[in-house]
Amino acid sequence: MNKILVIALLSLPLPALADFMDVIEFKLKDGCEFSEYLEIVADFNDNWGKKHEYRSEIAAPVQSNNLESMFWVGRTTDAATFGAAWDAWRNELADSDSKASQLSARFAECSENIARRGYDTY
Repeated sequence: MNKILVIALLSLPLPALADFMDVIEFKLKDGCEFSEYLEIVADFNDNWGKKHEYRSEIAAPVQSNNLESMFWVGRTTDAATFGAAWDAWRNELADSDSKASQLSARFAECSENIARRGYDTY
């Protein structure tokens, strides 16, 4: 009976749980308040990220050996979706009137990127 149950469970389709995580370590520039940065992030999520299936949140340190750096944690359903979003972002930067170009300028005024990493999560 147990063997039949195991075989039945293994034959069911299992949903994929993997995401791709885009992690950017950054510091705020002098004169930029955290609330201002969060407004840019909200604009990114609402007016660019949704269209490209990319969502982000900010991790601010509470306990760390480095209390200055914060982390942008962007997520897509997989690396291919991230790649398509990255291609769109990079291509839109060539047009100064595009939303990506405007957001990039606002991020550059407010923050300095330190490092960037990508991860598959399971």
